[in-house]
Amino acid sequence: ILSKLGAQGRLHALDQDPEAVAHARERFAGDPRFAIHHCNFVELARVAAEAGIQQRIAGVLLDLGVSSPQFDDAARGFSFSKDGPLDMRMNPQAGESVAQWLAHADEAEIADVLWQFGDERNSRRIARRICETRVAAPLTTTAQLAALIASVPGPRSHRIHPATRSFQALRIFINRELEVLERVLAQAVEVLAPGGRLVVISFHSLEDRIVKRYLRDLARCEAPKLKLHGKQFPSQAECNANPRARSAVLRIAERLP
Repeated sequence: ILSKLGAQGRLHALDQDPEAVAHARERFAGDPRFAIHHCNFVELARVAAEAGIQQRIAGVLLDLGVSSPQFDDAARGFSFSKDGPLDMRMNPQAGESVAQWLAHADEAEIADVLWQFGDERNSRRIARRICETRVAAPLTTTAQLAALIASVPGPRSHRIHPATRSFQALRIFINRELEVLERVLAQAVEVLAPGGRLVVISFHSLEDRIVKRYLRDLARCEAPKLKLHGKQFPSQAECNANPRARSAVLRIAERLP
């Protein structure tokens, strides 16, 4: 984006992960056009107001979900393929970790989270096993939880690891990802200048469904605020170079006057 900006252009980035913020500050410290804000992007309206750029923004890009550096760092607890602390917070400085939540949540609540955010068909069995297991010792690592989930009998897909859906569900829940997405979409539309573009990259159907419906509703209402410009998928070449891109969907909308 910076490579496409002129001298008077400005790029404001928002990230709640302190490691991402530190990396951005180090990499782009010499570019006066760039500013990084350590906050959840649900604070977009506040950042825009403080910068004096409300309704002057030419483009908003929302890149949803977890990042590759977060997945690849075992210490962050996002991945079951590497053992690490059972955390999953995108901002480790705020809120409860997954381990802390699982230590006190009741069985029905755990089952509801696994079903609602992961479509996990074994949700009730897994929740029951978690509650039985924590009586003897708390679940504190990703390997512990992944092994527990894999040991629970019941229907499952043979194409993905048994823990995939549950880990996704717990991550989405602990970071309030879908709630935050709904709130930031409304803010993004309001801070855009007329003709400005809203671009959203989703990585699973729960995210994409929220984005699709929100954009569609604002484009089809009695006084439309948006014009839709369709969606795009990664090319096969991009998927070959970066397999994590294969589930991405990019949707584009334009702010109407």
